[in-house]
Amino acid sequence: MEIPDQLRCLFTGTVEERNKSYVVEVPQNEVQPGETYRVALLPAPSTSEPEQSEGDLQSERGPVEPPVAEGEQRTVEIEDIGEQGDGITRVERGFVVIVPDTEQGERVTIEITDVRENVAFADVIERVDYYE
Repeated sequence: MEIPDQLRCLFTGTVEERNKSYVVEVPQNEVQPGETYRVALLPAPSTSEPEQSEGDLQSERGPVEPPVAEGEQRTVEIEDIGEQGDGITRVERGFVVIVPDTEQGERVTIEITDVRENVAFADVIERVDYYE
């Protein structure tokens, strides 16, 4: 199955019926109130074995490598502003890239300067017109 680069969050949840509707609870840290999101529901693979948690699966596969590398360039949209005022964007699997001197909603070409286990840092190479 192909997973698009725009994927911000992937988790397993149970569909519950409530008041003639179906509800899936989304972890609070994955969404911003008032924002609009596209949601895809995929059936869980049928298996007779007990379900494994994501942590169990990750330990079997080994550590997941960051989806970016130092020196890599990408064009991204700044999604949010962090507590220190730096721009924040997310790439594959919701991986966070911090980009100083940017504004929310700005589209920029960045170069990754530092990659850590759960976050990367980048510098702006070019400010891009949103419609390019």
